[in-house]
Amino acid sequence: MIVETGHFALVLALAIAIYQMVVPMYGAARKDPRLMASAVPAAYMQFILIAGAFAALAWAYVTSDFTVKNVWANSYSDKPLFYKISGVWSNHEGSLLLWVMILGAFGAAVAFFSGNLPATLKARVLSVQASVGVAFLSFILLTSNPFERLVNAPFEGKGMNPILQDPALAIHPPLLYSGYVGLSVAFSFALAALIEGKVDAAWARWVRPWTLAAWMFLTVGIAIGSWWAYYELGWGGWWFWDPVENASFMPWLVATALLHSAIVVEKRNALKIWTILLSILAFSLSLIGTFIVRSGVLT
Repeated sequence: MIVETGHFALVLALAIAIYQMVVPMYGAARKDPRLMASAVPAAYMQFILIAGAFAALAWAYVTSDFTVKNVWANSYSDKPLFYKISGVWSNHEGSLLLWVMILGAFGAAVAFFSGNLPATLKARVLSVQASVGVAFLSFILLTSNPFERLVNAPFEGKGMNPILQDPALAIHPPLLYSGYVGLSVAFSFALAALIEGKVDAAWARWVRPWTLAAWMFLTVGIAIGSWWAYYELGWGGWWFWDPVENASFMPWLVATALLHSAIVVEKRNALKIWTILLSILAFSLSLIGTFIVRSGVLT
């Protein structure tokens, strides 16, 4: 029952994300304060529902519910509790659910901390943010459902890849995904600014803290990942220019440039087009990095 509740929560989150994508954007075009303000509770509810779905999947792992295909394929009864929990995101479906939960958390944070934003800009930023959620929630529900049931449930699970049974698994993916997803806020601000036709020093001042937070998460995530690869895989160095490493390094480079460019916009009112381009490019590279690693193209 908990598993079905988690699946239903994802469906509801998708419905709310669609509402948040369409209605506040329409309200901003019509200058309707009531419709624009509805983006805030929608962002909160979307995060709560996705977090509930994630908790339901985590509960299935903790209780070793092998009727769930995802749990059966990536866990076993005697697995330590620590690795049962971190095993939730050790696979394709679970990691995408973690990704979208972090996306919902950033959306809720934007709704909470952006009280000083102009109403139209705030509504458009949250609408663009919701559009990313619509894409990922649709992808999860249609192609990567983590709550899929097995008709004939086995008594024991297949277990997790031994390489992944490491404390770094509990730290590295959440930090890396927080960096990836954090850049979606800069992307949302960039598209909202393009829709409004206004990029100024105030806009750069609002974008910079979110970009800095994403850059910090990405930096620590990459550092822990290189340390993990060094002692676990025995590559003979902290950095081996592996495609997986490069997939995370490219958005980090662009995010670094974006930070400096946003400062120039804020202080000198220059490099506006370049900053918009970097905001879009940084998140685009984050999407590429996510799907290159999670799609199975690279192993």
